[in-house]
Amino acid sequence: MTMRLQVVHRTEYRYESPVTYSYNEARLTPQTTATQTVLGSSLRTDPTTTAMRYWDYWGTQVTAFDLHRTGWEVLTDGRFRDLHSEYLSETQYTAFDPVMAGAAAEVADQPDPASAVHRAAELVRDHLTYRTGATGVRTTAAEAWEARSGVCQDFAHITIALLRRAGIPARYVSGYLHPKVTPEVGTTVVGESHAWIEGWAGDWLAVDPTNGSEVGQRHVLVGRARDYRDVSPFRGIYAGAGGSTLEVSVEITRLR
Repeated sequence: MTMRLQVVHRTEYRYESPVTYSYNEARLTPQTTATQTVLGSSLRTDPTTTAMRYWDYWGTQVTAFDLHRTGWEVLTDGRFRDLHSEYLSETQYTAFDPVMAGAAAEVADQPDPASAVHRAAELVRDHLTYRTGATGVRTTAAEAWEARSGVCQDFAHITIALLRRAGIPARYVSGYLHPKVTPEVGTTVVGESHAWIEGWAGDWLAVDPTNGSEVGQRHVLVGRARDYRDVSPFRGIYAGAGGSTLEVSVEITRLR
């Protein structure tokens, strides 16, 4: 008689003081042999990092990964700024304006880039009220900041503007969001197009400033770019008389 097992192994390290660098080797991956078959296996780290797998001398699969704590000094390196220049430059929608100076100064005053990413999202969420119809697709970050209201696109643009002002590469992310915190299996609901951001803190750190949360399983990523204009859901031209209308609907179903 065969048996199917699911194994979830969690390891957590806590340190008494900040750690700037960590190299790790994990020997946790089950093997397929004559008597057992592995249907699937994955290893996740928090914070996220790039991993490398290999077989050691004894025939055990090893997953090796490095964790680095990125400080502000890394962001000032010329090679780093060249590499991320497009995510550091202002765009039409994310141009910095003096009206955001106070918030930008608080972001830049954080102890490290990761804290700055979270603080920027918090400041935007505290300042803006989510209000459908308060802004349009061409509203800039500065205009939404002054209006103190907007939609997810505006929350994302302002957060990006603050981060780039602080010298942190930041990018706009478009996708979908399931509206239920705990979706029911088999239930179809009206979903929504959504936008959030990713800021660089040693790796891309995804934050949803509209909802004040980390980006998780309810978020469905479609594209990343400098701002909304780069990833607008649909664009095109037509020839003909008269105007046009547009209707959009989104349905999302959790299958399991």
